[in-house]
Amino acid sequence: MSPSMKQAHHILKATFGYDNFRHHQANIIEALIDGRDVLTLMPTGGGKSICYQLPALIRRGTAIVVSPLIALMQDQVDALQQLGVSAAFLNSTQHASEQRAVEGELRSGRLKLLYMAPERLLNPYMLDMLERCEIALFAIDEAHCVSQWGHDFRKEYQQLSMLHERFPNVPRIGLTATADARTRSEIVHQLALEQADIFVNSFDRPNIHYTITEAGSGKEALWRFLTEQHATDAGVVYCLSRKGVETTAEWLNQKGRTALPYHAGLPQAVRSRNQQRFLREEGLIIVATIAFGMGIDKPDVRFVAHMNLPKNIESYYQETGRAGRDGLPADAWMSYGLQDVINLRLFIDQSDAEEQFKRVMLQKTDAMLGLCELTGCRRQALLAYFDEIISEPCGNCDNCLNPPQTWDGTIAAQKVLSCVYRTGERFGAQYVIDILTGKENERMHANGHDQLSTFAIGQEHKATEWRGIFRQLIAHGFLVADSEGYGVLKLTPKSWPLLKRDCTQLVKLRHLRKPESKQKKQKTIISNLSEQDQMLFEALRTLRSRLAKEQNVPPYVIFPDKTLNAMAVLRPSTDEEFLDISGVGKTKLERYGEPFLTLITNEDL
Repeated sequence: MSPSMKQAHHILKATFGYDNFRHHQANIIEALIDGRDVLTLMPTGGGKSICYQLPALIRRGTAIVVSPLIALMQDQVDALQQLGVSAAFLNSTQHASEQRAVEGELRSGRLKLLYMAPERLLNPYMLDMLERCEIALFAIDEAHCVSQWGHDFRKEYQQLSMLHERFPNVPRIGLTATADARTRSEIVHQLALEQADIFVNSFDRPNIHYTITEAGSGKEALWRFLTEQHATDAGVVYCLSRKGVETTAEWLNQKGRTALPYHAGLPQAVRSRNQQRFLREEGLIIVATIAFGMGIDKPDVRFVAHMNLPKNIESYYQETGRAGRDGLPADAWMSYGLQDVINLRLFIDQSDAEEQFKRVMLQKTDAMLGLCELTGCRRQALLAYFDEIISEPCGNCDNCLNPPQTWDGTIAAQKVLSCVYRTGERFGAQYVIDILTGKENERMHANGHDQLSTFAIGQEHKATEWRGIFRQLIAHGFLVADSEGYGVLKLTPKSWPLLKRDCTQLVKLRHLRKPESKQKKQKTIISNLSEQDQMLFEALRTLRSRLAKEQNVPPYVIFPDKTLNAMAVLRPSTDEEFLDISGVGKTKLERYGEPFLTLITNEDL
């Protein structure tokens, strides 16, 4: 082992409190220490930050970390300062005097890590200042933002290639948790990382249980999910619109949960206050728009719920990845319906993007719909999207634990297509469903559609069942919503063989899944704790909350739940035993050893 890696191992234990590196961390750290460029793809919670934080402590100078997320900067700096590391950030939340103080620390060389957004880094004033400082490395976090094909595209990221030209001797690392093959290629090209060492880790998050449901009312299904499995846990609920965020948050509060809204239309002060409460208080729910990234680094988020379909699998993976960053069991739950499917297609059709871009987005939408309508293992399909193959079903998704039943929907599909055709392809799903179920009204009579041969030929299914059938036919490409925004359904070339009875292949549709039994027990997060250990674990959480409140930091930056769990089980009684707990380094021992050891060794527990 090289001297630099011996030093890296020492810092890993002494500062961060971990015994061993994970994934490709050791190789990535060694490459950066040696001055080589790196591109790494690692799942959320996989330990990306340590890949640049540790080399920053070994190399001379200050590491500049580029992040698009202001809140994440604050979290990272809080956590590093708890470890005794000199770190700071520069962003718009600071007063001018605060910014000048940070710049003074940078110029003096006292900072080991400095976080900033790409817009600030690209400012000529900042670039001139950095040229006069000793820079250890550049870390470009959320590197997928560079790709126009990605879900979080930011044009400023595409200008970061200039770092290679302006600071040719400073190593760079691009990091992301979400990138398909096309996006990876663009990251390499846009950031000039052609000579970089590339490390791709598994995208799998085995601790996350995936559930996608299409049955029943979205809100009531959400409430059933929360009460049965996460009655007191912290989590995130994503909605498509600002109005959806506001109404869902208000509804959850009326039901007795503390839920805070978060979207771009709220004043910055309100967004900041709500996010800080979510990070610092236990058991809160944040309700946010899908389109507005939150950038949270909270490890004990026990669930992420989607009330609408994300636009693509990258967004879905990124958002669900905010659950269970500590490696403990977590849930990714989603409810969606027919209107979500229509809206996704309309959003792309109505955009003024170039046709090539639209085609790529439609392919990504089709992949997302395919994941939803899947009858096999969702994890296998999710990982396959990122070119990762697992040979066996995961056993930890809804389809594995409760395999969906399918039925021959060929005749039902033919009835739908015939009805759409006979009404001139001029109406939306609900109107066509009214014809199929024989629901008479003035509009129906005025159009003469109560005289059609397809009127009332679908009474074997309820209206809710027909909506599920329509949703699946759109997802499978037999129907498409028009691009005018009215939700009018039209036939596709794929539908004509089926309509003319020329199609020999059966149309397999999923049965609507019944709601899970209300008797289902709430999941146990810390599964290896005895009743006595659980009492100690809760007492440790209470102590942690008190200390965090005194210091005005999120509780998890003191110790995450996973570390408290180990304390409750192992019950250290000396400094040496306390240091053996994963996540406890020397600085944490000095700051918190006495109160935690006193509590653990209390004979009353």
